[in-house]
Amino acid sequence: MEEYLTMSKLKDQQLPNSELSRSLSNITSKIAKILNKALEGKDISAPEIALLLNTNGSDLNSVVLTADLLRTTTVGDKVTYVVNRNINFTNVCIKGCGFCAFSRDYKTEESYILPTEEIIRRGKQAYLLGATELCIQAGLPPKMNGNYYIELCKEIKKEIPNIHIHGFSPEEVLYGSIRSKTTIQDYLIELKNAKVTSLPGTSAEILDQKVRDIISPGRITVKQWTDVITTAHKIGIPTTSTMMYGHIETNDHIANHLVLLRNIQKSTGGFTEFVPLSFIFDEAPMFKKNSIPNLRKGPSGVEVLKIHAISRIALNNWIPNIQVSWPKEGPHIAQILLNAGVNDMGGTLMNESISTAAGAQHGQLLRPREIRQLIWESGRTPAERYTDYSIHKIFSEKEDFNDPLDSIEENSEKIFGSYKQLIKMPEYKYIHPNKSDKRLQSPR
Repeated sequence: MEEYLTMSKLKDQQLPNSELSRSLSNITSKIAKILNKALEGKDISAPEIALLLNTNGSDLNSVVLTADLLRTTTVGDKVTYVVNRNINFTNVCIKGCGFCAFSRDYKTEESYILPTEEIIRRGKQAYLLGATELCIQAGLPPKMNGNYYIELCKEIKKEIPNIHIHGFSPEEVLYGSIRSKTTIQDYLIELKNAKVTSLPGTSAEILDQKVRDIISPGRITVKQWTDVITTAHKIGIPTTSTMMYGHIETNDHIANHLVLLRNIQKSTGGFTEFVPLSFIFDEAPMFKKNSIPNLRKGPSGVEVLKIHAISRIALNNWIPNIQVSWPKEGPHIAQILLNAGVNDMGGTLMNESISTAAGAQHGQLLRPREIRQLIWESGRTPAERYTDYSIHKIFSEKEDFNDPLDSIEENSEKIFGSYKQLIKMPEYKYIHPNKSDKRLQSPR
């Protein structure tokens, strides 16, 4: 890593920005010590992360400046994005997580399941519009054939051989292994053989078992999540990493979560990115039922700023890519966070069901030209990437370039569909396997 500038060196420089100079001179000594440590290339501890999460005023300004400097020295001024499509093929789930507004019981009128032909049609449509990745995640439907995920990916790759399948959360991998009566490792090997090239590191929420037992009892445990992730890394399947915050967690929970991810990365090197995810409370069952004491209505704007900046500081030496979730934060907040340690804008998505179901207001598609404009306006250089963060194209100038996806005008729901439409379509209504619905028994 390039030579770091310490806070004292920053103070000695003749900085044209008087606000920056003032912020650095007013910083408290305890916070300055932690930030100096990070700028010198050292890992900060969980208690130090928790202290940074308590900052405000000049201290917080200095945290953000430090995160941005670390981002610059580590990954430079490029901001990346991927052209992809989300396919959430069913919302039926045997789990009843308190934070999840997407899942439905199989008996409800709003339960759906996409047949394989429709999944492939959506994938082909995305590929023709320039997508390099399909992100495939869903609920955990009852009595699913354990090999369903594996066979589904084989069918997709037959029809779209050049697409990257970024599929199946650790919760889904665990469920598939249980349903197929095999080990986590053997199941992951079968997924890899079926050309699953990376896993989303979702279903992490907060990696503290006591918190998980409150917000999602019966969900994959911290130990199981870690086992799936580390095993995937061991056999050569990279994953992302995530954290959902803004509900009942404390600063210590967040700090310990980040340190756990960092320790996994030190051991395996398999994380490609870290994505903080704000809790969207509007439609969450645990909010609507008022079932959990002291449940917050998601993070404040200041918390969102802190989390992204401090994630950069805590993980910088090991996970170089910090992504902002524009569906959860909105494009304009995402743009601001590009100056707080963030270097990736995520994907175009085309379909966004999980955040939308929870009440997120920021849409399901962000066109490549819109992403590039946000990046240029922040003073950075846009670059389209592949899932593994190798670069497809750098846009060094504000050239007049149109992706095929840019041709999709305002009413994208008419072309791609939406979650609200999907849950009302009788042709995709979920029928329990006991009642002759074979769509989850075999992809064909």
